[in-house]
Amino acid sequence: MATERAPTSRRPSGFSPTLPFDVIGRHGKVDLEVKATGDVHIDYHHTVEDTALVLGEAFAQALGDKRGIRRFGHAYVPLDEALARVVVDFAGRPYLVFDVPMDREMLLIHKDFPFALVEEFFKSFANKCACNIHVDLIRGRNGHHAAESIFKAFAIALREAKQVVGTDVPSTKGVI
Repeated sequence: MATERAPTSRRPSGFSPTLPFDVIGRHGKVDLEVKATGDVHIDYHHTVEDTALVLGEAFAQALGDKRGIRRFGHAYVPLDEALARVVVDFAGRPYLVFDVPMDREMLLIHKDFPFALVEEFFKSFANKCACNIHVDLIRGRNGHHAAESIFKAFAIALREAKQVVGTDVPSTKGVI
């Protein structure tokens, strides 16, 4: 799951529906290739949700019993006026806190991609990975900047949390 090289991005500049996966691959140091099809001619909701479910399940399987990992990770990432903080705990319990104030400027981050799908992505990932994710948009007005800073902070928090730092299960109970 960990890799020293960052995958090459093949997305156009600006926000695109593939951005979350490109960012997780590059900044999370995850060798990741996602191919998804869905009813995007209607909207991206089910494709984003289903892809995040599969990605969360893949992370859970790759982490196994979590022996040796750091378990906790966090990151702050700015992008122009936006500043996001994401904290991850591979606790074995699914939970999402998504504290992101919304205004008119943030409703649509791509012509077919409403900002609400950002929360759906994290809800689906947390449920299948059985991890705790806290997402806080500390400031931001532009939906594209807010979404990109959130996904980058998530990727860096994942990279930190999955880092191998020992040989024990990172729990006082000895099991997660």
